[in-house]
Amino acid sequence: MMKLWVFLATVTIFLTIKYVNGVAVMSIDLGSEWMKIGIVLPGVPMEIVLNKESKRKTPAVISFKDNIRTFGEEAQTVGIRFPKNSYSYLIDLLGKDINHPLVKLYQSRFPYYNIIEDAQRGTILFKHDDETTYSPEELIAQLLHRAKEFAETNAQQPIKECVLTVPGYFNQAERKALLQAAELANLKVLQLINDYTAVALNYGIFRIKHFNETAQYVMFFDMGASSTTVTIVSYQTIKTKEKGFVETHPQLTVIGVGYDRSLGGLEIQLRLRDYLATKFNEMKKTPNDVFQNPRAMAKLFKEAGRVKNVLSANADHYAQIEGLLDEKDFRIQITRDEMERLCSDLYDRVAEPVKKALKVAGLSADVLNQVILFGAGTRSPKVQKILQDIVGQDLAKNINTDEAAAMGAVYKAADLSTGFQVKKFITKDGVVFPIQVVFEREAEGAVKLVKRTLFGVMNPYPQKKIITFNKHTHDFSFSVNYAELDHLPEQEILNLGALNLTEINLEGVAEVIERNKGDNIESKGIKAHFAFDESGILKLVNAELVVEKTVTPEAEQEAEGTFSKLGSTISKLFSGDSGTPEKTEEPAPEEQKEESTTKEEVLNNNTSKNDTNPNKNSTEQEAPKEIKPKVVIVKEPIKAFEKVLHINKLTKLQLEESSNKLEKLNVIDRELNRRATALNNLESYVIDAQNKLDEDEYAQASTPEELEKIRTACSLVSDWLYEDGSDADADTYETKLNELKVLTKDLYLRVFEHKERPEAIEALKSILNGSVHFLESAKNLTKTKNPEKDIYTDIEIETLQKVINETQEWMDKKISEQDKLNKYEPIKLTVKLLSEKMALLDREVKYLVNKLKIWKPKKTELPKEENKTTDDDSKTEDNEEVIEEEVEDTIEQPDVEVSSDDVKPSKSTDDDGNHSEL
Repeated sequence: MMKLWVFLATVTIFLTIKYVNGVAVMSIDLGSEWMKIGIVLPGVPMEIVLNKESKRKTPAVISFKDNIRTFGEEAQTVGIRFPKNSYSYLIDLLGKDINHPLVKLYQSRFPYYNIIEDAQRGTILFKHDDETTYSPEELIAQLLHRAKEFAETNAQQPIKECVLTVPGYFNQAERKALLQAAELANLKVLQLINDYTAVALNYGIFRIKHFNETAQYVMFFDMGASSTTVTIVSYQTIKTKEKGFVETHPQLTVIGVGYDRSLGGLEIQLRLRDYLATKFNEMKKTPNDVFQNPRAMAKLFKEAGRVKNVLSANADHYAQIEGLLDEKDFRIQITRDEMERLCSDLYDRVAEPVKKALKVAGLSADVLNQVILFGAGTRSPKVQKILQDIVGQDLAKNINTDEAAAMGAVYKAADLSTGFQVKKFITKDGVVFPIQVVFEREAEGAVKLVKRTLFGVMNPYPQKKIITFNKHTHDFSFSVNYAELDHLPEQEILNLGALNLTEINLEGVAEVIERNKGDNIESKGIKAHFAFDESGILKLVNAELVVEKTVTPEAEQEAEGTFSKLGSTISKLFSGDSGTPEKTEEPAPEEQKEESTTKEEVLNNNTSKNDTNPNKNSTEQEAPKEIKPKVVIVKEPIKAFEKVLHINKLTKLQLEESSNKLEKLNVIDRELNRRATALNNLESYVIDAQNKLDEDEYAQASTPEELEKIRTACSLVSDWLYEDGSDADADTYETKLNELKVLTKDLYLRVFEHKERPEAIEALKSILNGSVHFLESAKNLTKTKNPEKDIYTDIEIETLQKVINETQEWMDKKISEQDKLNKYEPIKLTVKLLSEKMALLDREVKYLVNKLKIWKPKKTELPKEENKTTDDDSKTEDNEEVIEEEVEDTIEQPDVEVSSDDVKPSKSTDDDGNHSEL
């Protein structure tokens, strides 16, 4: 039953994504511990990309050793031996300064890293060696680039566009930093999508038919490696009229979010690591402290992760490491109860995000339709029990806890891409951190600080908002900050970092106001337009002065210039319009509504007058109407300069420098891959050639001297590979491979010819046999043999006969010559020659077959005596029509099916209804 459900779900997704005209798009779910990649390409539904180990997820780890860069599981292996050269759990380091609480926490967890401050940006750098540093953006860019390579290998085409998942609690600096990392990876980000929104979308697209106008509330509980997030989503159908007609679409809306940035599987794993290290020290197997050895601690960290996963399903398990420290082995039994005791305070924190999400959503747990688990941390029985006690219902496990976010994000990528048509599923995310505008205003001789909330908690986005400044007449500035954060715990406010985002300075205000003064002008204030885009990033769109200008018809005519009048006159001449319409500007929507109402009232009044005074003079009825002054809205832009108050983005120069640094690493990787491929190809070719020389078909097709020459060359290359050639470059390997291919080319070609020739000869014989049968049938379809079926000319029949005879003679002669030769002698009858003869014969037969298909019989004319009648002319014509229809019904076109491989005669019916074989 489960397999059927999965099949139907896959079919549903495939049907909702339709290829239009474009290339593949991808998604990357980059977590702190794992990286998952989704892809959609023409003709293929959504799927997860496999890495080079054919696994569906890749460790988000990058390592460097001896100028060689590795990723994933290879990088983890390097990291155990050289922890300082291996970088992981990077996502939480984006957009932070060196004093940030999460940076301090990272340093305490992994003390062997040398983290320094980036003086230019105020962020952090990993000091890799005396000459090299890496920013978090650069390291993450390398992971994203590797994900891009995996996807391109899978799709067999370049991929540029992607959707990236991002933790919903990421602030403005963190989101911008991730976008710059993607830019360094040469990826065009269609959207940053919150990870819980991607999961909710993946859940929803499989259940579209279950939604209606009544909202359904679903809670997603996500405990990952480094954090825990609880999200409440409402699902329902809504009506839209975007295309001019009403449509019904499903919509998900994020209405509540609660989170804990440091509660996850990583913290549990670290506590197990430290517990194991303490136990090893207590065993006194060596005088050295295991905590002081980074390599030993890396081994313990890996083993702690394995034990943690096993204890999710088992009551106890053994942790064991060979040669942990000073060649001393370590083995100890751990129970699930011990692990839960070590992490008791962590489990106490599980309930808080749930309560926060419910409070923000304004719901109680009993209205939840489902509670769905996501993330590896939810496999813990302890976590499930705590959660179940809070929500008071069974927990659902009907999504893939590893892949749901990647699959939801790739659906969004297909939706945003121009190359696919996707069944519309509206997503409305919610603002987690409210944003406000703060500015100064003079009031009663004093300066007052004014705060205005721009986007409140759980305001849906994408959304645009405008703030109006009515009292400012000169240059001024205002700041954009995070608003009241009382709904967050104190620690999460500290994790947010700097609360001031940007300072915006408006210049040239007085000049713009002065240009727009007048008795007929009313100022509507200075308006600053903000947008909270799909990626959750706040942007200042523009600033402008807005005024309403009252324009009378006389003033408007007077203001109209000479050239404008001349153009209007010429236009009237060509258009035939003799009237004098007024020049108008498009009014605002509100003005349109008022103007429309006024006209309607005038019309109603006139109608009323006509009804009460039916004999009223027509001249009075057509009295000129009073033309009211028009109100025109004028907008003039104001220069706005934005200054970032928190973490600075990479400048254009810094982006270029980082890009060049990463490209050098990519060049090294490509060269290493090329060398590895060339070495592998050379080794494979040598081994393959040596094996083939021992086979009879190769020995018979070669002289002893030729065999010895190839054997010697292969032995020399083989010896060289395991001696001096082990450090050779790609060019050398490729050159030696080409030399071997030249040496074995003639032998391999002869073996191929001897192997494939019998089959090619049989194919030619089959076509000859079919052509002969067709020719015999075609001879009966000439004017000479059958005047009523005059399809072929005598020349066409003779040409086909000649080709058949020549082909038969050629084949007999060449087979005889080839049979007299030894297998090691040059080939005379090649597969290519046989193919050419088959093509020539096939072309001749197809020409005649096509002529037969398009041939139509001539209409049969009745004898003159049958046309005689004593009736009038009209009856004669009717009889003739009936006779012609009857005659046509008795004439059938021959139905002959012919192919170049098997020409078979078929039967047809002649005019008398008799069957004859063609």
